[in-house]
Amino acid sequence: MSWSVGDEGVLLHLIEASHTATLEQLPGLIADHAARLGVTDVALFCVDIQETVLRQITGRGMDAGAGDEVPVEGTLPGRAYQRVDLQAESAHDGSGRRRWWAPVTDGVERLGVLRADVDGDEEAARRLLRHLASVTALLLLSKRSYSDSFARRVRTSTMNVAAEMQWNLMPPPAFAGHDITVGGLVEPAYQVGGDAFDYAIAGHTAHLTVFDAMGHDIKAGITANLALAACRNARRQGASLAETSRAVERVLAQQLGSSRYVTGVMAELDLDTGLLTWVNRGHPLPLLIRGRRRVIQLGCPPAGPMGTDLGLPLTECHHQLEPGDRLLLYTDGIVEARDAQGREFGRDRFVDYVVRHHSAQQTLHETLRRLMRAILDHHSGRLDDDATVLLAEWRAGHQHRLTP
Repeated sequence: MSWSVGDEGVLLHLIEASHTATLEQLPGLIADHAARLGVTDVALFCVDIQETVLRQITGRGMDAGAGDEVPVEGTLPGRAYQRVDLQAESAHDGSGRRRWWAPVTDGVERLGVLRADVDGDEEAARRLLRHLASVTALLLLSKRSYSDSFARRVRTSTMNVAAEMQWNLMPPPAFAGHDITVGGLVEPAYQVGGDAFDYAIAGHTAHLTVFDAMGHDIKAGITANLALAACRNARRQGASLAETSRAVERVLAQQLGSSRYVTGVMAELDLDTGLLTWVNRGHPLPLLIRGRRRVIQLGCPPAGPMGTDLGLPLTECHHQLEPGDRLLLYTDGIVEARDAQGREFGRDRFVDYVVRHHSAQQTLHETLRRLMRAILDHHSGRLDDDATVLLAEWRAGHQHRLTP
């Protein structure tokens, strides 16, 4: 087989046919159109919320038992997912064709993998599968936001109501564009209490936020959701960081009185100059990793948690980033997770993990995935407090290297 310009029409027709399709109909549509390109035995696998397994999306229903499931660790499909790279093996039908596993990504957000059997020229197969996987990613994104079937398929456990609210309010866990890469993760994924992260791009500014609400129950989830909504509302009306912080304080006081509060860091990064501006509301200070070795703790006088109305001065702090700098915003659950002997995971281990794994040519998002696995393993798989991290890397003029 060989890839030709005429084959683009097949992919365009696939996009057109998908407009009125449900999520359950996507696998059949993709397989039918791929067959016209000489690609057979096509199957779509999506990753679960915690990025531990890849689950097949079929037209037979989305319950946990429908379709195949393969681990992310120790499998060829998992390697394609982790490395964001095509992986090949011999087809299972004895035909001599090659079976490929192609990562399905939207920018740097990893959605899953595509399985496909192809014969012929390897380079042509790679080009075709990259195109097919790219279209598949767009189709999957267009359906997942209103599909309960998708939500069920990417869950391996029962989710509490607070987590349901948080995951529906927070942005996707990965983004790349305009010289910045952002990744965010929250654990425990199915029992989130009061942690939340947020990011947004507006023109030449990246907005970065991490909140930690008091408590670990549905009220904490409501408090974090209220803070996040108030933050976005003020920000989208053009408020400064200080004004946004005060707006969050007012909303929490109006709706919850003095019974609940939220700590947080709200930051803005000028994507042209690298100037970082942030405010600290009683939260762990941001960390900056420079040159893959040097770690800088960014200082800023705390104004007190939002909702406490302590009346402390509010200071907007500044720091000049350099190209390649990585900014870490996190909640205390990251560093305070304890093992069976009561030993904390700790800030030094946290930073060292990020430095070692990212410098070993892992993507930013694979580094975060492995970090969360390490924290959960340290705490025997069960955290007593939410653990959230938001990692942003400013690339300044190297946007072409932001995506895999």
